[in-house]
Amino acid sequence: MTSTPVRPDQTADQAPTETHVRTEAQPFAPGTASSTLTATPTSMHVHALHEVDYSLDFVDGVYDPANTALADCYRDWGRCLMVVDDVVDDLHGEAARAYFEHHGIDLTVFRLEIDETTKTWETVESIVDAFAEFGLVRKEPVLVVGGGLATDVAGFACAAFRRSTHYIRIPTTLIGLIDASVSIKVAVNHGKYKNRLGAFHASSKVLMDFDFLRTLPTDQVRNGMAELIKITTVGDSATFDLLEKYGEELLESRFGRVEGSRPELRDVADAITYDSVRRMLELETPNLQELDLDRVIAFGHTWSPILELSPDVPFFHGHAINIDMAFSVTLAEERGLIGAGDRDRIFALMSGLGLALDSAHLTPELLERANDAILQTRDGKLRAAVPDPIGECTFLNDVTVEELVRTLEVHRERVASYPRGGGGVQAFIDGSDSAGVGESVA
Repeated sequence: MTSTPVRPDQTADQAPTETHVRTEAQPFAPGTASSTLTATPTSMHVHALHEVDYSLDFVDGVYDPANTALADCYRDWGRCLMVVDDVVDDLHGEAARAYFEHHGIDLTVFRLEIDETTKTWETVESIVDAFAEFGLVRKEPVLVVGGGLATDVAGFACAAFRRSTHYIRIPTTLIGLIDASVSIKVAVNHGKYKNRLGAFHASSKVLMDFDFLRTLPTDQVRNGMAELIKITTVGDSATFDLLEKYGEELLESRFGRVEGSRPELRDVADAITYDSVRRMLELETPNLQELDLDRVIAFGHTWSPILELSPDVPFFHGHAINIDMAFSVTLAEERGLIGAGDRDRIFALMSGLGLALDSAHLTPELLERANDAILQTRDGKLRAAVPDPIGECTFLNDVTVEELVRTLEVHRERVASYPRGGGGVQAFIDGSDSAGVGESVA
């Protein structure tokens, strides 16, 4: 028995004379894996772990009427609200509508015009308004179809609407399939800052259909391959070897999906994508909400968040992170973490795919500004992920701005002999090429 403090509106004889202290785990709130309330006469403490439970299912032909994986998610509801990238809807909308009609499920479509410049709060509001107009029921899942931009912004709308709305993702780009839809992060840009507003909000299911790559433009395939380079360079040397051997053929054949591709190339493509997704999840699952800020998969994401949106026409995400990764490789070499041989292998893979190794937009001033921004994001430490060697990762915290500027000079010399002077092919979202370092960026 313990005495309880007297409330200001009570006299001593009116106050409760005892309270029961619960220190054992008791599941008192839905959606929590473990919850405890500890009460003392002077304090109450709540500890709750929110459950994260989602699956990534590999399917072939998600809109094939014979494939019931998608229909089974909406059969009990009898209807579906689909938020879809308008370009994807133009390509695959007829098949989607026929699929839901075949299964007797009413489909409502909200077309989303999305690129980096419209990945904004205003777009989130338009999606939320569509939810309200549809009359979305509290636990009814929204269907989100599109690339990483679409799933990011629509996922954030789901996180914001009624504080948490269920959703199912169908990623349709390589970057969506092997990166954006694998994690539980959703976000929009704010000003010139990449993903400044966001949340951790997992979709309940991701349906992974790599057949969408058949209609994906080459620049978008290239964009996604930067993410494959990311995870393999610092996390999986065996898959890096496969990517190094088959990368250019995978780019041209859209991962073995175009007609006439070598049959064995499809097997290689499936092995690379499956192993990369699995490795991403192995690294992310213990740290889904980024409580540990030393993150292997943040390779290429130290200076690129500022670089990506710095031009009037933004970089493709893949090109921006690739410039960051290439610069980080030079930094690792200067630190003695990798040798010239590994450096050349990484640069040759990147350049062979048409990804940018450098840009005139990467300036000492931008590096300093990006450094300041990422230090805030990462609790005052740089935590720059670099290869040590290929397939392994280490984190650098003691890099000064002066060292970055010196490294940039070395990096420029290293990549000047590569095609396009280290520039990229169709590096910007309007399809234009990356400016060489000696060219104007106006």
